[in-house]
Amino acid sequence: MALTVKIQRDQLPPDAVLCDHCTAKCCRYFALPMEAPTTRKDFETMRWFLMHDRAAVFTDNDDWYLVVHTTCKHLQDDHRCGIYMTRPQICRAYSTKDCEYEEDWIYDRYFETSEQVDEFMEVVLPRQRGQSIRSRRPELLPVL
Repeated sequence: MALTVKIQRDQLPPDAVLCDHCTAKCCRYFALPMEAPTTRKDFETMRWFLMHDRAAVFTDNDDWYLVVHTTCKHLQDDHRCGIYMTRPQICRAYSTKDCEYEEDWIYDRYFETSEQVDEFMEVVLPRQRGQSIRSRRPELLPVL
């Protein structure tokens, strides 16, 4: 199997359309800003988010985001927009000038599971009065 090397932005001719060389990352998820969690209630809400399929939370420069990995229903097999002429304003405003074509998606923090949130919460929130310094006891395994 041949390894395909992605052409870097600066290697493309000046008149090249960047989208001709992309797999439409921008159409395969959406991210919404969220308040930084500071309380147990905030972290419990975050845990609930992550109990849903294809959801994650990340931080980038201390800004928190809920990300849902889902493909736009109008994205075609050639990675082009099926409703380009009538696409929403947010898509019209998006520019390839600063797009994530070469982005490696490395974040300050990235949470994919509610267990990761539990562990993080244990570290960043002060212990409640009378709370043990030990981790919670795991559930017993079923007897077969």
